[in-house]
Amino acid sequence: MTTTMTAPAPQLPTTAPAPAVRPEAPAGPPKLGRDALRRAQQETLDSPRMKYSVLAKMMFLPVDLVYGRKGSYTKFAMLEIIARVPYQAWERTGYWALHRHHGRSALALRVFDRIVEARADQDNEQWHLLIMQDLVQRNGVRQGRLLHGALPWLIAFFYYHVSWVLFLVRPERSYRLNAEFEDHAEHEYMSFVAEHPELESEDDPGTYAAEYGRYASVADLLRQIGHDERTHKLDSLAHVRAPRFHQVP
Repeated sequence: MTTTMTAPAPQLPTTAPAPAVRPEAPAGPPKLGRDALRRAQQETLDSPRMKYSVLAKMMFLPVDLVYGRKGSYTKFAMLEIIARVPYQAWERTGYWALHRHHGRSALALRVFDRIVEARADQDNEQWHLLIMQDLVQRNGVRQGRLLHGALPWLIAFFYYHVSWVLFLVRPERSYRLNAEFEDHAEHEYMSFVAEHPELESEDDPGTYAAEYGRYASVADLLRQIGHDERTHKLDSLAHVRAPRFHQVP
């Protein structure tokens, strides 16, 4: 009698394949504890400011003339309106580059990473603006439409187009200009806290605590914003040394 051999049935996988890992949005600048915030402030105060370019000084000068050389909540709110625009310009240019280089997957992925990073930085600067506007209102500062509305938007309009054009022609120059702006903001915040020791005993109102965190005092809240600006500065300086999009294989 002939015995017929039957091949064993193929084994089916017992578990589903792991889903592809999707890139996550950047977490943003780190949140520091009270002691780390004080150390960060002292580091800023002990470090010299960057050597600012003519373009950077052209933005700082009208703000200092109108709102004073000394820091204030009103001045910081104006600076935060301006601070968001280079990230918006980079995001816009990134989408243009993504469309242009969609056939080169490695380059397209790198461009998309820059877009996601720019959006995260915009969000961080937006929280700074909302926090400063809240502090302005809580301190009863009256704001006029011209000096507190039109002027900062005119400066932001100028800064946006300068950042956009530089990014198209010389991306490293655009990043360098932003690093100068962030360095200026970092020193302004940390110096303001040093000049106003009463802020140490003023409670953080926590209006945006769920989104930005709650701090032991307004002084620590401002120190955290100053440290955020340092993080943005260092990120921009890293991009100054990074290859351009079209140099990526």
